[in-house]
Amino acid sequence: MRLFIFGLGYSARHFVHRFGGAFSHITATVRDSAKQANLSGIELHPFPGDDRALVERMRSADILLVSIPPDRGGDPVIAAFADALAARRGRKTIYLSTVGVYGDHGGAWVDESTPARAGLDRTRMRVAAEQAWLDATRGEAAILRLAGIYGPDRNALATLRAGSARRIVKPGQVFNRIHVDDIAGAIMATVRCPRGGTWNVCDDEPAPPQDVIAYAVKLMGVPPPAEEAFETAKMSAMARSFYAGNARVSNTRLTRELGVTLAFPNYRQGLDALWDAGEGR
Repeated sequence: MRLFIFGLGYSARHFVHRFGGAFSHITATVRDSAKQANLSGIELHPFPGDDRALVERMRSADILLVSIPPDRGGDPVIAAFADALAARRGRKTIYLSTVGVYGDHGGAWVDESTPARAGLDRTRMRVAAEQAWLDATRGEAAILRLAGIYGPDRNALATLRAGSARRIVKPGQVFNRIHVDDIAGAIMATVRCPRGGTWNVCDDEPAPPQDVIAYAVKLMGVPPPAEEAFETAKMSAMARSFYAGNARVSNTRLTRELGVTLAFPNYRQGLDALWDAGEGR
């Protein structure tokens, strides 16, 4: 199989690290190829960019993995390569989206049948991008809605060690999370699935964000950061916007339809493994 990745970011890199051997050739786009010089075995192209080799690699790839977010102009990949994408019909396209499209449900459970309730501009753009990919693939795209991503170098242990961890408390607020290794497993399960669809990629246990920090504090044996009330906490507009969505997201379809068994079904197991690997030390 030949793999083409639009946006070789954190999740896509981990997927290649775990499953790159399953592909005969891997092509990916990056914003700055100079910063990706250590990625051996991957043919890199800048994005934005429309060189002939990029287009030919994308057209001929068996698997297209898209992890570039939309902007106010829509999905940038579709905007740049609509004609070339039309020639790919019948081949697998996997689009990485977010569970943020569900919006605020007051902490109630949601699943893939729950209508999107996107109250923010960036989530409305994401909903529109999902539909654009479904339209571009005549409904054949696989949409993976990812929860809050954590893993090596991106976790509560690392932020505590760096002194940047915060315990912001908004009563009733819960989030799902997902370890990057489980994202990689979900992508590979989608590669093997003969059809498209929409799947939530999240853990089993939505939890308040302050609980995650408290558990990391326990592992590290360090003083906890002071609790901060959400209403008065100084935060960027982007950081505050993440609290606009409040839902418990179900992964039942992921585990039953795609047969995914999560390596880290809750944040405690994920942090335990990261601590054992030396994170936060």
